[in-house]
Amino acid sequence: MTRLPRVDFARRYSCTAAITIGLGLVISANGAIAQNAAKGSPDHIKAVTSSVDGASIKANTATSNDWPTIGLDYAETRFSKLNQITTDNVKKLGLAWTYPLESSRGVEATPLVVDGIMYVTASWSVVHAVDARTGKRIWTFDPGIDKEKGYKGCCDVVNRGVALWKGKVFVGAYDGRLIALDAVTGKKVWEKDTLIDKEHSYTITGAPRVFNGKVVIGNGGAEYGARGYVTAYDAETGNQAWRWFTVPGDPSKPFEDESMAAAAKTWDPAGKYWINGGGGTAWDTITFDPDLNMVYIGTGNGSPWNRNHRSPAGGDNLYLASLVALNADTGKYIWHYQETPGDHWDYTSTQPMILADLTIDGAPRKVILHAPKNGFFFVVDRTNGKFISAKNFVDVNWATGYGADGRPIEVPAARGAEAYDSIPGPFGAHNWHPMSFNPQTGLVYLPAQGVPLNLTPEKALAHNAAAPGKFASATGWNLGFALNATPPKSPAFGRLLAWDPVKQKEVWRAEYVAPWNGGTLTTAGNLVFQGTADGRFIAYNATSGEKLWESPVGTGVVAAASTYMLDGKQYVSIAVGWGGVFGISQRVTELQSPGTVYTFTVDGKAPLPTFVKYQTEGLLEGVKYDPKDVPEGTGLYVAACANCHGVPGVDKGGNIRNLGYVPKDTIENLQKIVFKGPFREQGMPDFTGKLTEADVVKIQAFIQGTADAVRPPKK
Repeated sequence: MTRLPRVDFARRYSCTAAITIGLGLVISANGAIAQNAAKGSPDHIKAVTSSVDGASIKANTATSNDWPTIGLDYAETRFSKLNQITTDNVKKLGLAWTYPLESSRGVEATPLVVDGIMYVTASWSVVHAVDARTGKRIWTFDPGIDKEKGYKGCCDVVNRGVALWKGKVFVGAYDGRLIALDAVTGKKVWEKDTLIDKEHSYTITGAPRVFNGKVVIGNGGAEYGARGYVTAYDAETGNQAWRWFTVPGDPSKPFEDESMAAAAKTWDPAGKYWINGGGGTAWDTITFDPDLNMVYIGTGNGSPWNRNHRSPAGGDNLYLASLVALNADTGKYIWHYQETPGDHWDYTSTQPMILADLTIDGAPRKVILHAPKNGFFFVVDRTNGKFISAKNFVDVNWATGYGADGRPIEVPAARGAEAYDSIPGPFGAHNWHPMSFNPQTGLVYLPAQGVPLNLTPEKALAHNAAAPGKFASATGWNLGFALNATPPKSPAFGRLLAWDPVKQKEVWRAEYVAPWNGGTLTTAGNLVFQGTADGRFIAYNATSGEKLWESPVGTGVVAAASTYMLDGKQYVSIAVGWGGVFGISQRVTELQSPGTVYTFTVDGKAPLPTFVKYQTEGLLEGVKYDPKDVPEGTGLYVAACANCHGVPGVDKGGNIRNLGYVPKDTIENLQKIVFKGPFREQGMPDFTGKLTEADVVKIQAFIQGTADAVRPPKK
């Protein structure tokens, strides 16, 4: 008989107990330091931030006292259990303090707060650490983005926030670096270049997520021709742990794994999709289920948008516009559900998802709730990716619904050769603005919208070929469509929807004056908070939709708020700064206040800051031009200028000025501005080698000619 080795159970128990006691002492020690150290002191900050890990994030879910991760909890519900602020007393909310973010571009971050220590980002990926008890700065970190490269991103130089883990703050820099900072000092601990090549225009605008000791981040860039992927890095060292590509690469080379080999069968190699990257960039949502040990990502649009160019024979083009589950430890593909097969309309699935446990048809289901750009609200089983239901939450004209097989029933004309008024358009029926889910009401609070855009298919496409009339092609866009060559007829709108995900129907709505309103926060006080494009921060009754309170905040809001307890009192903070792809060139408020964090509490007495109006001149006049240059100038303007500046004199301008409302000498001296000009440090590209002096003369003609055309007749 084989003799088993003797086990000293007493010793093993003693070691185990020692380890357990040791861990308890560490936790207790951190708690004691946090309690004894002066609030906001380095010792206090170190203690409270060092305690943030998977266990503490899960523990905080029971109380919601802090806001330790971007969506509050791992399920990213943005539902706070705090109920000190209620439908009864919300009318007494007042300003506690404001904090200047010192930015003039879009602010999209949700503030993280742990025992009064706040971390929030501004444009250009600048990180701010703030004492939430006082509203005073602790430190800032500027990653030093080369602002001349601002054109490498489609949608403003924004950042959606940071991640916090064991004493480190993680931020994805606009230029593609992932950076770990010391939470106490803001000093850089490590940084990694996440980009797989420098030939394509990649950026990072999303917030990292941390789980199981790994920091996960994706990239943007599909409009420019890029291949999507997500990467996990060790939180302590920055060493790469795993990487998963969202679409296949060059089929003449070995595929990275079986999931890429399977995906390649759904692409037509005749389109040489790998030259233009294929797309699928995972630029925002990343969600984690610790019980299933799955990380879920939403993938982006095709590159180019027009499937007829990237995959001429058709095909689903996996894994574009999909929800994908990966093993959190290895990054290995587990399952996918494709929401928009063969994406043709920039219908990304990168919009924030929520994990929930619902009773559907009498049975409990672990689900993902998702409202991507394509206008349908999806409920998907998160254990296996099986389709449960989908219903459009806005009007759509590309599909009539989804079949029992989970595939859309498409309208043939939506992929036709003629101009098509795409509804929803590429701005999406829901974009990156976070939604929230309140388990007490059973409702999702969803920022919905419509932005008119007409797509005219291009007959031919050459990668990175700038040409007059090709939208933003002078700065690297590759779409396969002309935008608004035929004027769209659909109306613009913005609204807040309260959506029942089980019954798949709208319960109530709040209409707004424009699209591009902020993300939502919901609480156990039966409240929903949302900022608006016209510069208000509003609280609604979560059950009925009754508006209960609002405050002006100086400019349009695009981000979502967070809420937290501080020394026995509940606070609500919102980071404000107008921008994003719509807000670059459009606005509905006359106020242009700089980026600011506003923090409210019951009976707050702080005064509102001084609001600043947009600087606008009268409609441009007096620039001399030859009317014969206007037609060519139109195409050049579309290729080089329209993405940021809008249509001269027609649009009002956003966080970048409309060229129909600038001083006359600005347009007369346009050559000095577009060639190695003075605004490069504000993010304007240098068009040297992309435009000629003769081109600029024609652009001047278009700008002044358009202003003249829209000028009201003199009485």
